[in-house]
Amino acid sequence: MMEKEEIFSKVLRAGRRTYFFDVRATKAEDYYLTITESKKFTNDDGSFHYKKHKIYIYKEDFTEFKDILSEMTDYIIKEKGDEVISERHQKDFKKEYDSSEDNSSRVTEADLKTPESFTDINFDDI
Repeated sequence: MMEKEEIFSKVLRAGRRTYFFDVRATKAEDYYLTITESKKFTNDDGSFHYKKHKIYIYKEDFTEFKDILSEMTDYIIKEKGDEVISERHQKDFKKEYDSSEDNSSRVTEADLKTPESFTDINFDDI
């Protein structure tokens, strides 16, 4: 099977993710757009693999797609600003607390994974 020729391409590298924007041709020689997200994952042994997700956008959907994409991105920037809060998505992220706060009664994620963190409830007492 012959792979479809890429007519025009752009790449956006964004940390572990890479986005590929490719203009391709249909059998009838009309153009459509593919957007591929490729995300790199590292295995325990140090090797890595990629997961890819692809969407196809055809000319008849361009106007509505652009309008909705613009509306959604404008909404996010308006509501949350353009500052990126990426550390929360890191696997080893730990929220820092004010030193004035009493952390002794704070439940951590590790606490939730231990049997001692569960409370027996007797519904007859309710």
